[in-house]
Amino acid sequence: MEGTNETKRDMLDKGAVLQRDKKTYAIAPHIPGGVILDFNILRKMVDAAEKYGAQAMKITSSQRIAIVGIEEDKVDQVWDELGMPKGHAIGLCVRSIRICPATHFCKRAQQDAVTLGFEIDKKYHGLDLPSKFKIGVSGCANSCSEPAVRDLGIMGMPKGYTIFIGGNAGIIPRIGDKLAENVPQEQVLPIVDKIFAYYKENAKAYERLGRMIDRIGFKKVQEDIMS
Repeated sequence: MEGTNETKRDMLDKGAVLQRDKKTYAIAPHIPGGVILDFNILRKMVDAAEKYGAQAMKITSSQRIAIVGIEEDKVDQVWDELGMPKGHAIGLCVRSIRICPATHFCKRAQQDAVTLGFEIDKKYHGLDLPSKFKIGVSGCANSCSEPAVRDLGIMGMPKGYTIFIGGNAGIIPRIGDKLAENVPQEQVLPIVDKIFAYYKENAKAYERLGRMIDRIGFKKVQEDIMS
C-alpha cells in the first residue's frame, strides 16, 4: 500500500512522512530550538498521540518531538487537534535551527544563543533554498548544537560569535569553514542574510553549501560575503 506519487506529495505537503511499514506516517510539529515554555503543548501532543493511535513519540535530532505511526486518514485530525505549525523536516529549505541552552540556562555559556536562535528560526525556518540547509547556534565553544557540522554554524565566544559555513554530517562529512570571528550579536543576522543571498545566487540545484564552497573556493566566497 505504497500509494501514488500524488498521494505521497499530498502527504508531504501535510507535513507527514511515510514510515517503514509503508502504511503509517510521522508528523513533527515545529518547536523552535526544542524549547517548550507552555507545558500544555506537551499535554496536547501526548493526548493526540493516544487518541489517534500513534505507535510512538520520538525526540528528533532537530529538537522536535515526532508523533510516529499515524494512519493516513487520521493525519489531518491530528494536526487540527494540535493546532501547531508543521516542522520543515524535509525539502529544499532551512529545515532546522538547533539551539543550545546558552545563557538562559547554562553556566558555561558565553553568549545568548537562545535569543539569537529564536530570531534566526523566526526569520528563516522553511526558507526555500537550492538544497536542504541546517543551522546550529551554540552559546560557547562546547558546541552542543554542533555548529561545525551544520551548513551554517554560529558559536558563542568571549568576544562575540564565530560563524562557520559549509559544514555537514552524512556519508561525506565536512567541517565548516570559519567565515568570521568576534561578531557582535546584532551583526549576526545581516551576515546571515548575505550568506543566504550568495548561496541562492551561486549554488547549483541540490548543491549543499559546502559543496558550492569547494567548487568556488572558500577565499572567494569569504571575500564576496564579507566585503
